[in-house]
Amino acid sequence: MSTSLHTQVLDALGRKIVSGQLPPGTVVRAENLVDDFSVSRGVIREVIRSLQLLGMTESVKSLGVRVRPKSQWNPYAREIIRWRLYEGDLGAQLRSITELRSVVEPAAAELSARHAPVEIGERLMELASQMRTLGRSGDLDLFEKLDIEFHALILAGSGNEMFAHLDVPIGEILRGRVDAGLMPAHPHEDAMQWHVDVADAVQGRRPEEARAAMTKIVVQTVSEISSIWDGAERQAPQLDAVQSRLAGL
Repeated sequence: MSTSLHTQVLDALGRKIVSGQLPPGTVVRAENLVDDFSVSRGVIREVIRSLQLLGMTESVKSLGVRVRPKSQWNPYAREIIRWRLYEGDLGAQLRSITELRSVVEPAAAELSARHAPVEIGERLMELASQMRTLGRSGDLDLFEKLDIEFHALILAGSGNEMFAHLDVPIGEILRGRVDAGLMPAHPHEDAMQWHVDVADAVQGRRPEEARAAMTKIVVQTVSEISSIWDGAERQAPQLDAVQSRLAGL
C-alpha cells in the first residue's frame, strides 16, 4: 500500500467530513471510494480504518461506512485539529484549544517548577533565549518550532502524563496560528520576556512565579485571537480572509 496515497485520500475525505460536504449520517460505499479516488481497495480499507480510529465514521453492515456526528470525533487528534483549522471551523477550534491552554498551561508550569528534571529547565532557558532572538528578527517559522517545543516541555516537565499528551493539540494550534497569519510579524517583547520568566522560574524551582508568568502568556494569546471567535457575524470578513489563507497551504 502506498503511504502517500493513503495520506492523500485520508486528507481528502477528512476535509470533506469536517467541511460538511459529507454531513453526519451520510453513508459511503467502499467501492464508490475506489472509483472516486482511483485507488485500490487496500488503500480505501486503511483509510476507512483510520477514520474509524478518529471516531469520524462507523461501519454499517451491508451498507458501507456512515459519517458520525462531530460530538463523537476525537477532538485531540492531530488530523482533526488540522482539518478543522483549514475547513471552515477555525473560530471554534481556536476557541476550544485556547481555552484549554488557559486552564492547563499555568498549572503545568507550576508543576514543572516543582518536578521537572534539571535538563528540562536548562533547555527551556535555551529555547526562551533563542526565541527572543528569532522573534526580533521576524523568523516566525523557526520561532514557531521552538515555541512548540517550549510548551511541550512545560507539559512534559509537569510530571503529569495527561498534561504531557496535550502536546499534540497545543502544538497544532500554535502551528495553525502562524499558518493562518494570526501572529504579529514580530512577537511582542513582553510575551518573549514572559517565556524567559517561565523558564527561569522552572529552573529556579519557583512554582508560583512559573504559574504567574505562564498565565500572562495565555492571557495575551486569548486577547490576540479572541476576535476570530468573538462575535462571529461581525468578524466574518476577517474569518473568511484567514480561512482563504489556510486553504492555500
